[in-house]
Amino acid sequence: MVFSSLLNLNFTMTEPASLTAYVAQFVIGTRASAIPAAVMHLGKRSILDGIGLALAGNAAESGRIVRTYLKSLGIPTGKGATVIGSSMKVPARFAAFANGIAIHADDYDDTQLAVAKDRVYGLLTHPTAPALPPVLALGEIGNRSGLDVLAAYQVAVEAETKICEAINPRHYDHGFHSTATIGAITAAAGAARMMGLNLEQTRRALGIGASQAAGLRENFGTMTKPFHPGRSCESGIVAADFAKAGWTATPIVLEAGRGFFKAAGGGYDPAAIEGKLGNPWTFAFPGVSIKPHPSGSLTHPGMGLMLDLIHQHDIRPDQVVKVKVGTNRHMPNALIHHRPKNELQAKFSMEFCMAILLLERKAGLAEFTDKIVNSPKVRQMIEKIEFGVHPVAEAAGYEKMTTIIDIELGDGRKIGGRADFGKGSPTNPMSDAELAAKFHECAAWGKLPKASADKVVDRVFNLEKLKSIRELTHLLTRKS
Repeated sequence: MVFSSLLNLNFTMTEPASLTAYVAQFVIGTRASAIPAAVMHLGKRSILDGIGLALAGNAAESGRIVRTYLKSLGIPTGKGATVIGSSMKVPARFAAFANGIAIHADDYDDTQLAVAKDRVYGLLTHPTAPALPPVLALGEIGNRSGLDVLAAYQVAVEAETKICEAINPRHYDHGFHSTATIGAITAAAGAARMMGLNLEQTRRALGIGASQAAGLRENFGTMTKPFHPGRSCESGIVAADFAKAGWTATPIVLEAGRGFFKAAGGGYDPAAIEGKLGNPWTFAFPGVSIKPHPSGSLTHPGMGLMLDLIHQHDIRPDQVVKVKVGTNRHMPNALIHHRPKNELQAKFSMEFCMAILLLERKAGLAEFTDKIVNSPKVRQMIEKIEFGVHPVAEAAGYEKMTTIIDIELGDGRKIGGRADFGKGSPTNPMSDAELAAKFHECAAWGKLPKASADKVVDRVFNLEKLKSIRELTHLLTRKS
């Protein structure tokens, strides 16, 4: 293998270039000053989004269960790192576990775009859920600067997204959840950076993290889906802890014949990762989407299109006779709940997402509740919606989320349209003000006082200026 810009790797004359070493050196050797300012800003946007989602997610039933579980362990709950949205402080691994679950609890978190046409957009990874909690927890415990945390987050996300782009799509198609599996490697990378591990230790940390990689898509629509990044966050810190202590692991876990890429995906595309870390940064190209709705990202182009059609034609619920929604074949493979019975299933139901917009003209946290999902009017509207594969959408390429909608109204009108991407994608991004509004929605859902929420927005957008990350994390607690 030949890598461009090997970042001064110290190989012996007999040692072949190693992909794992390339990733490890990038993680620990990239200077904060080398990260472009525009990339730093995009990262801060996703960090703000992630913190807001942790506030909302820890208010969910899953958050209550996690806090009860942590208390049952008998560990001190007044010292350590913050469980966001609570009064608890616990060892870093457990704070990262809780906050990783919370960020993903509402399926409202950011999503990686794909580059190659066979790498499915929306099915790569949710970058922030496994990347932010470990570096934030370790930064708080170590009293590190905002810049330290921001840089560690950036290199972890970059490694994560390039690994996701490289692995054979079979990995996801056959049932693995990449936010969980590759998330364990991501978290190990971020933790290694924060702990100051050297090259050898970081390679071993990646090896330990990869051996903990797990998570199955069959659990979509249950609490176990957000459990995936939470467990990955904890696994990453454990991996770095053990590597620092001298624990051994393979130093070539990514590229080895029995390593992660081969075992988990059947192979990988070297051109998608070799020499590509920070060249370009994924935040710069192809970008990362921030969600406008708390549902699977594959629903979002259709949701945006449906809202546009509703407003353009003033469609009322009683006018709707039938709605057909067509996509490529990968999207029904993830949006598996056609008749959802609870809010978690509704997040992976194209039928519910269309129905709630036709009924309420909005779909935020308040619309995704068990009560609304099971209401008679929602059930009746869902029966009017047909979701499946459309040949035009299938031919458009998997790096898009092409969605085609055809609506038949009672007065004989037929209305339709097509969308490839949704609001929040790099082609139609949220402004900083819109992102802040989403953060305030999540913060209010998590009962964080508005004054504290205002300060959080300001401090995240000025993260690199914070002498201590504790200037931010102390704002994220509240009385239980």
